[in-house]
Amino acid sequence: MHYKRKLKEKKLNPAQILVLGFAGLIIIGGILLNLPIASVDGESIGFIDSLFTAASAVCVTGLVVVNTATYWTLFGKIVILMLIQMGGLGFMTMATLVALLIGKRITLRQRLVIQEGLNQFSLEGVVKLTKYVIMSTLIIEAIGAIILSTRFVPIYGIKSGIWHSIFHSISAFCNAGFDITGNSIVPFVGDAVVNITLALLIIIGGLGYTVYIDLTRNKEFKSNTLHTKFVLLSTAILLITGFVFILIIEYNNPKTLGNLPFIDKITASMFQAVVPRTAGFNSIDIGGLTKATSFLMIILMFIGGSPGSTAGGIKTTTFGVIILTIYSILKGKSDVDVFRKRIPYELIFRALAVLGISLFLVVFVTMILTLTESENSFLDLLFETTSAFATVGLTRGVTSDLSSIGRLILIFTMFTGRLGPLTLGFALAKRQDKDKGNFRYPEGKIMIG
Repeated sequence: MHYKRKLKEKKLNPAQILVLGFAGLIIIGGILLNLPIASVDGESIGFIDSLFTAASAVCVTGLVVVNTATYWTLFGKIVILMLIQMGGLGFMTMATLVALLIGKRITLRQRLVIQEGLNQFSLEGVVKLTKYVIMSTLIIEAIGAIILSTRFVPIYGIKSGIWHSIFHSISAFCNAGFDITGNSIVPFVGDAVVNITLALLIIIGGLGYTVYIDLTRNKEFKSNTLHTKFVLLSTAILLITGFVFILIIEYNNPKTLGNLPFIDKITASMFQAVVPRTAGFNSIDIGGLTKATSFLMIILMFIGGSPGSTAGGIKTTTFGVIILTIYSILKGKSDVDVFRKRIPYELIFRALAVLGISLFLVVFVTMILTLTESENSFLDLLFETTSAFATVGLTRGVTSDLSSIGRLILIFTMFTGRLGPLTLGFALAKRQDKDKGNFRYPEGKIMIG
C-alpha cells in the first residue's frame, strides 16, 4: 500500500507532461533526421545537428544549420513538416485527435494537459476547443496552400508546386519559418500574392484560437471579450509600428530595400514587420539590415505573438499589460484598466514574472554565446538568442557557424522559449492558491527608483 501511495504521489502534473511530450517529439525527430535516408548525400548529419533541426521544427522556430531545400531528401522534409505541424498544434492536441478518431474517452487528466497546452483559464469545453483547433488549422492551411499554388505551380510544376504550397502554408501558419525554396522568400520579394498570403497566415496563426472563436461568435468589436480586444489592438500597433520604422530606416539601404521599386519596398517592409511575430521567413537580407532595424526586430521578436497561438515570445498581452501598468503608475492611478475593465493584480504580477525570467534567459544565453562564439559580434549573438527564445528563426548568418556547444545552448533556448513563459503563468497561478494562508505579514517599505 505504501508503494502504491508513493507511485500516486509521483504522478506528473500537466506542465511536466507537456515538457516531456515536447522533449520526446524532439528526440524522435532527431533520431529520424539522423538516418542516412534523410540526407541527399546518404550520410548521417550527426546527432547534434539532427537534434537541432528537430528542436527547431517542434519549437516552430526555423533556425537551420543546413539548407533545408538542398540538404534533406523528401523523407527528411516530410519529417520536418510533420514535426512543425505537431509542434504548432501541440503534441497533446495531436494525441487527442488520435483518441477521438479511435473513439477513446478523454479523461480528466488529459483535459488538464489540454488546458495547459492551449493556455485556457478553465476545463470547460477544452475537448470542443481541441476539435475546433484541429479543423480550423487544416482549413486555413488548405486555403493558404491553394492560394500559394497559383504562384508556385507555374514556377515549379504541378507536383513540386503543390508540395511547395503545402509546405510553406503549414510553415507560415505554425509560425515556423522553414522554407524549401533555398533562399526563404527572397526570390518572391516583389510577389504580392506570396507575401500577403504568407503574412496573413503568420498573423492568423499568431492571434490564438480563442480569438478566432470570439470573432466568429461576435462580429462587432465592442461585443468581443477583453482578451480579443487587447490582442487585436496590441497586434495592430506592433505591426504598424514595425512597418513604418522598417520602411523609413531601410528605405535607402542598398543591402535591403534601397534597390527595390517603391511598391516592392512597401511589400517587403510589410512582410518584414510581420515575420518577427515568430515566423522566420525573410524577403530581404537580414544580415544587411542596419543596426537600428536589427535592434527593432529584436524587440518585436521578444514580444512575439499572442497566447494560445503557434507563436512564441513573451506574448503581446504580457507586453501590453506591462505598458498599461507603467502608464497607470505615471498617471497616479491605483488600478490598471483598459476598455472599461480592471486588470487583476495577479495578472500584472504574472506578466512581470514572465518578462523578468524571459529577459534573464536571453541575457544569460547571450553572455554564454559571447564566450563560446567569440568570433561573432554581440548584436548578432543577441539577435540569434532572441530569435531562438521567441521561436522566430530569423538569423544574421550565425546559425550555421555555431559550435557544438553553441547549438546545444540554442536547443535549450528554443525548448525553453516554446514552453517556459506559457507554463510559467499557469505554475504561478496554481501556487497562488496553495500559498494563501490565514494570515498576512505586516507591510514593509522599500525605496524604489
